[in-house]
Amino acid sequence: MTDIRTEDLPLRGIRVLEFCTVAAGPFCAMLLADMGADVIKIEPPGGDTLRSWPPITDGFSENFASLNRNKRSVVLDLKRPEDLEVALALCAQADVVIENNRPGVMDRLGLGYAQLSALRPELVYCSISAYGQSGPRAGEGGFDLTIQAAAGVMSVTGDSDAPVKCGVPVSDFASGLYGAFSIASALLQARARGRGMHLDVPMFGCTLAIGALQTSEYFGTGRSPGKLGSAHPRNAPYQAYRAADGYFAIAAGNDSLWRAVLRAVQREPLADDPRFLTPTLRARHQGELKDILEAVFAQRDVAHWIDVFRDAGVPHSRINDYARALEDPQVDHMRWVRDLELPGGTRTRTFASPVRIDGKAVPVRTAPPALGEHSQAVRESCGGAGVDQQG
Repeated sequence: MTDIRTEDLPLRGIRVLEFCTVAAGPFCAMLLADMGADVIKIEPPGGDTLRSWPPITDGFSENFASLNRNKRSVVLDLKRPEDLEVALALCAQADVVIENNRPGVMDRLGLGYAQLSALRPELVYCSISAYGQSGPRAGEGGFDLTIQAAAGVMSVTGDSDAPVKCGVPVSDFASGLYGAFSIASALLQARARGRGMHLDVPMFGCTLAIGALQTSEYFGTGRSPGKLGSAHPRNAPYQAYRAADGYFAIAAGNDSLWRAVLRAVQREPLADDPRFLTPTLRARHQGELKDILEAVFAQRDVAHWIDVFRDAGVPHSRINDYARALEDPQVDHMRWVRDLELPGGTRTRTFASPVRIDGKAVPVRTAPPALGEHSQAVRESCGGAGVDQQG
């Protein structure tokens, strides 16, 4: 499988300025960069705080590297008039500005949407914040943990009374995805009408939105969904099960797959059990069903059951850790893991864009930048203001 050519990437020619730190904003900007946009990351003199997060390899954060490929880094102290002048000059040339500060911060710096759209009417300006640009909670900050808590995710995660967050920062990355999708959509209108817009992307709202099945359950029943561990509220068997030497998962999401499970475990008479006649009934009695199935599964190891359900055509999986997931042959086939050279010259690996364009992989065009690596060149490109100031 070959990489798509850089000149064929769909956002080639789009200039993006990123005034963001840590996760949601940088992820949003990286998605655009992967699609060919020229992303200039504006960092304060101390850099994005993600640069200090371990693991640190040869003085460089691998976490930072995972969210900042295909970008250029420029250091600007936006409280210094000469650096603010550079930022304004860059914004006047930009198609997109992304920021994830608290509402009002960019306005006070002179870099809010009203100020910048006057300079460049077709500008698409995306603000990612905890709760949105207006409303009773707009002034509050938030991180992935607190947004998961506020938006209900922790109330349905795990299987005990102890509050548990999702192990992947879903609020950060869902917000980044909503931001990137909204920006790409807004660019179409900006190009067609010559008029941009201000996109308000609240992490709280994005996290509630990806809980569509949970909010609809509440709207339909008046009851908040509860914790089910790995189980499903409307389907069974659809969860992790214990075998002789560990756990595996199967997902029989319809009646035909349910019958395939029964054939695979040689328990066909259960098809006529009144507790298990429909997906709704199986979900209602899934505790009893789990006991029945695990009595069978306990007789053999995980490898055996993986083979059985593969042959039966039932969706299944081992419970992989990340090491095993990344070793899956599909990962290798799709060329998702790529070599990456850090600024100090050390080579590492990263998980690249999973998207394919016309059957071709999306390349990692440039390594994550050292702090201020492109300050000099970018300053010179917008009139040379402060070219002697390095990050």
